[in-house]
Amino acid sequence: MSADYMSGKLEKLLIYSFTDRKFQIKDAEQTNKPAFVAPINPETFTKNYKIEHDVQRPHGSGAPEVKFKSTAPEELKLEFTLDGTGTMEGYWKEYKEKPVYEQLKIFMNCAYNYQGDIHRPNFLLIIWGSEIRFRCVLTNLDVNYTLFKPDGTPLRAKLSATFLDYQSRETRIAEDAPASPDLTHHRTIKQGDRLDLMTYSIYNDPKYFMQVAKANNLISLKKLKSGNDIYFPPFNKNEI
Repeated sequence: MSADYMSGKLEKLLIYSFTDRKFQIKDAEQTNKPAFVAPINPETFTKNYKIEHDVQRPHGSGAPEVKFKSTAPEELKLEFTLDGTGTMEGYWKEYKEKPVYEQLKIFMNCAYNYQGDIHRPNFLLIIWGSEIRFRCVLTNLDVNYTLFKPDGTPLRAKLSATFLDYQSRETRIAEDAPASPDLTHHRTIKQGDRLDLMTYSIYNDPKYFMQVAKANNLISLKKLKSGNDIYFPPFNKNEI
């Protein structure tokens, strides 16, 4: 069930574009400006999850051995309708007076066209209510024209777009090794937390808790204040 139906308020699907692979906006004026607004929200969306396996058949054995390789990036598939007739109810007001080719140009500039300053198309953030918040890149686009003027000018087009989940290299490393002692970790103290146990969970060794206390300027090692943030920096084990 869509967020629009539950809230009673029509929320358009928005696509923000970024030239920064960390999805950081350099121009403050662009903070609240989506690069593309879905004129009519999709009726459905599809998320695709895939696990990749290496299937090997050992010599002399009839049963193949299936070994996990990796989890493939998530895919999001959406369909947009672009209309140039001006007759569709609820159509996005900013596009209503634009011909289909101009509406398509907005989408192409947002998601498909090559950007010279980054030598690739834009990085994208798709937002739709509480249902979708997806950092991604466009991987496939089909444009199907379905209605025309007598001279052949398109009056309606259906866009079928596939987006692939995108994470920067720094994010991938952090998620692949969330407890790595080579990364800085941040935690919020909860009731009953102990510094030695928290230190053990990060470094697999509680002996670094004095260094953690010093790094955070902690006065007491036994009484940690709930709600405070604490960080665990990377340590060179050969120097401790």
